[in-house]
Amino acid sequence: MSFGLPSVKVKPEHVEVVKPKEGIFGVPDPMVAGIGATKLKIGVSHPLQTSEKNYHLNEEKMNMAMLRNIQGLHAPLKLTMEKKYSSKVGRLPFLPSSNLQHDVLTGKYLDIGFEDILNTQDLCEVAGQPHAVVERSLGLL
Repeated sequence: MSFGLPSVKVKPEHVEVVKPKEGIFGVPDPMVAGIGATKLKIGVSHPLQTSEKNYHLNEEKMNMAMLRNIQGLHAPLKLTMEKKYSSKVGRLPFLPSSNLQHDVLTGKYLDIGFEDILNTQDLCEVAGQPHAVVERSLGLL
């Protein structure tokens, strides 16, 4: 019995089969669109590629469905609202934001990725002038 609740197991919504645009010899021409563009037109090279690409989205859907089944509709709605407003926290354009609240709500604070080590603001060599950055963000420059 499901009681009209969504399944906890996430299923793919649709499966796309993309046929590549063929060149003279029946294969995509990498000299026209480039190797990267041709790879995107061909489709997936491995069955797990789409699963890994949508991993975080599928995990969030599964967690929201489980939260709805356990606590009711209010819990995922409240969490979604908190995520939405925490991502809109604004600072002046020249001040870096850590997005700590959004990372805690999404669970990203537990993961260490390359952006945590290689993309830090204190290693940035370019520091803009605050007045110019604000004027550019307002469309005055």
